[in-house]
Amino acid sequence: MSSEDQLWEQNATWWQEGFTDGEDPEYEEQILPIVENILAESKRVIDIGCGEGQLTRLLERLGSQSVGLDPTWAQIREANVRNKSSNLVQAGAGHLPFVDGCFDAALACLVFEHIEDLATSIEEVARVLRPDGRFALLLNHPLLQTPGSGWVEDYGQDSVERYWRIGPYLMEQETIEEVEKGVFIPFVHRPLSRYVNTLTENGLVLERMIEPTPPEGFRSRNPSYQAAAHIPRLLVLVTRKINTCSSV
Repeated sequence: MSSEDQLWEQNATWWQEGFTDGEDPEYEEQILPIVENILAESKRVIDIGCGEGQLTRLLERLGSQSVGLDPTWAQIREANVRNKSSNLVQAGAGHLPFVDGCFDAALACLVFEHIEDLATSIEEVARVLRPDGRFALLLNHPLLQTPGSGWVEDYGQDSVERYWRIGPYLMEQETIEEVEKGVFIPFVHRPLSRYVNTLTENGLVLERMIEPTPPEGFRSRNPSYQAAAHIPRLLVLVTRKINTCSSV
């Protein structure tokens, strides 16, 4: 097991206790409604990096035959407790243990910014999707979440100007970030063009891009964001697999 995988095993409870079952306003007010809107009509969906399965459960409530997949055993064990009827698989995005074209849609929420091998993982998503299948990719916004980014307070003589400093956006880099005291998580930063180009190279064509305003519940918990509703934290890319088969 790699050191990055060990970090996810060690910190699984951080995610399970802080981001699921109504604990996180960004999920409750923003991510769950967006996923429902995008995938409500999809019948067979793979939830890549499902964690303890809250989006897998949502898809099931919408009537989908969903499969939750995560490389972390601690997440899969908890998902089996919470998701009584779900199909759950322990595996990573770089090797999806399914036959070609078996899913109507794929979902990856706040996952691909933690995956080192982007090309192989996107190739696998495209492989398991049927022609015209949809892939919803939700990311921490790569512009605003660049390593080295953060709030800056510029004190003038009579006022304080607060603005968001952006780090070296075009530089791809891997980091281990302390997201909470004592909780370290691996991140891989890439510019948006890297995601879009890799998707396109694998026949996943962008049909919609969403940059929503941070929801009110999150801003109320984080006063520094109250004056920065114009800065998105989430990026949603909705793609569709083009049908390369020609009719005779």
